[in-house]
Amino acid sequence: MEDPRPLDGIRVVERASGVAAAYAGRLLAAMGAEVFMAEPPDHSPLRREAPFLPGGGSALFAYLGAEKRSVLCDLADPVDREAFHGLVAAAQILIDDTPVADRAGQGLDPASVAARHPHLVHLSVLPFGAEGPKAGWCGAEINMIHAGGEGFLLPNGLSADLFPDRPPLKIAGHFAEMQGGVAAALAGLSALWSGQGQFVDASVQDANVAVGAFAVQRFGDGSVEHRSTRSFRYGGVIECRDGFVELLTLEERQWEGLVDLLGRPDWATDPALRDAAERSSRGDTINANIRDWASDQPVADLVARAQELGVPMAPYNTPDEILAGRQETARGIFREVAGPGEENVRVQSAPFRFGAQPLPVAQAAPAPGADQHLLVAHPPREARKVQA
Repeated sequence: MEDPRPLDGIRVVERASGVAAAYAGRLLAAMGAEVFMAEPPDHSPLRREAPFLPGGGSALFAYLGAEKRSVLCDLADPVDREAFHGLVAAAQILIDDTPVADRAGQGLDPASVAARHPHLVHLSVLPFGAEGPKAGWCGAEINMIHAGGEGFLLPNGLSADLFPDRPPLKIAGHFAEMQGGVAAALAGLSALWSGQGQFVDASVQDANVAVGAFAVQRFGDGSVEHRSTRSFRYGGVIECRDGFVELLTLEERQWEGLVDLLGRPDWATDPALRDAAERSSRGDTINANIRDWASDQPVADLVARAQELGVPMAPYNTPDEILAGRQETARGIFREVAGPGEENVRVQSAPFRFGAQPLPVAQAAPAPGADQHLLVAHPPREARKVQA
């Protein structure tokens, strides 16, 4: 018998059209919450989000929808709306990314929800939050990565050296929206822990500003970082014989390990380089030497030796290499679930664990309306506090 998960017994209703709100629901589901996706009649738009699996379904939705239930409801229909509120009455958390302008018309504005469900944690997840001058703004992933500041700094380091004329980039996938989902899930759980029904306003932009906190802090001394100037003094992305690695040395012992990794060449054993400030001032020269040396090094051997010497270094892996990685396999990070066709797909169980074993993925993403019978008959139950 599997150990209980932290949120066993907690019910969540998720009204999500975007990745951030859906990812918040996915994290709660991974921790054991019973999460109901309340999809519109034409289904969640995330089901139509590329990339697609061989069986035709969305790979993104296969992950975001795992461990959840699905009901279809049209909040413009009075009967469906009542059924929806019956489902919400049985829940402790409502996750919602309905645009602010549309909430009152669907009975999802904070005042209406609080009046009808005073026990509820109403978790709003929007690109720029539910209040303030930007509350009505839309925002996709590319907007969020730049609104949070990180896009202004990409590409940098080796990428900027090799391709100085490239335009700003966004990080692959849904980095910014998932950061918003993490912040939202934590905010919702904090509210749940309080034992009081309340409205929680999560902003994807705010979550991503926190990611680039160091760059924001430097505004105080008049420094404005830019992708053409922001880089590690030495290290960063290094090209090897058969791929790339990321190198970062912040501590003295890590520098000493790097010198040993390099084979203690004369330039690296210069007594002047024992001083961290001097190393920073010679960063370009150090990087040129490291890159020249690494160009003939195989990635796997180099990373293995670096780890033995305590040098922070990691490879840039392909998706297949990640799925087959030794650490990922040993930790059971990926679990196999049924895909939309006949094939199975592997999804991340959770980005955290609460014991020796990874959290299970017991249920694949459901078909639209797979749990429709639960929409009309879901008895309310007493809310449970999350235990410390």
